Amino acid sequence: MDAPIRPELVDFHGISMTKIFTENWENIQNFQARPDDILIATYAKAGTTWVSQILDLLYFGQTERHKTLPIYERVPFLELHIPSYMSGTEQADNLPTSPRLIKTHLPYQLVPKSFWEQNCRVVYVARNAKDNMVSYYHFNRMNQGQPAAGDWNSFFQKFMEGKMVFGPWYDHVNGWWKKKQTYPKIHYMFYEDMIEDTGREIDKLCSFLGLSPSAEEKRMVVGGTQFDNMKKNEMANYSTIPMMDFKISPFMRKGKVGDWKNHFTVAQNEEFDEDYKQKMKDPTLQFRTTI
Repeated sequence: MDAPIRPELVDFHGISMTKIFTENWENIQNFQARPDDILIATYAKAGTTWVSQILDLLYFGQTERHKTLPIYERVPFLELHIPSYMSGTEQADNLPTSPRLIKTHLPYQLVPKSFWEQNCRVVYVARNAKDNMVSYYHFNRMNQGQPAAGDWNSFFQKFMEGKMVFGPWYDHVNGWWKKKQTYPKIHYMFYEDMIEDTGREIDKLCSFLGLSPSAEEKRMVVGGTQFDNMKKNEMANYSTIPMMDFKISPFMRKGKVGDWKNHFTVAQNEEFDEDYKQKMKDPTLQFRTTI
């Protein structure tokens, strides 16, 4: 059987994208947000599914939906458009839940303006660049819907150059961090903090959302969103999507902080750190590469 043809990157409003995220653009830009929508925004492979599952459990509890509907149907991916299969905008429009939980990987400047006009709450999750790069590499290896990963060395260079779907990591995390200064309804979370103390970060999230779960509910959320539990959960681990080849790598691989040390050579690490200093000038935005 021939290997599927992998998509190519296209330049789209100055950002590298692939067609499955741009072909529905008019509907994306005209998407009508509602005031109680919650937008989950992340750079790809930064903990999106984890936070989606946390929010879904916080709002709707352990219901039948969790056993029968995969996470990508409970939390639609706004810009995803696979002709004759699904478009994220239609899925979001048809969501029966309130609030609607909607996810995006778009940089802040491409988010549909109705989210800002409706004063929606946004939960942004950021992950340190080194681990994010490693996770993205393995994701591109196993997901036929992504550009081919190539070997690790070439992927490493492409990541630093920002030749990734959704553009450079640096611009993404910095852009959303700056947006938070002028738009206070953004809760900016760090993947490393969530790994370190999930309960504490869920408390902060609840405080932002105005939720007060009971101790029992909170235990259920923390338990239901532990990495190993989600990795085994077919409704959360994306194993029901044919274009993802789990024989190459699972969608949920390790969920660790510091796995980059198993991939970066000493020379790559030095090169990366030098480049990082040039691109990450804002002293108020700090990441941890180990915990």
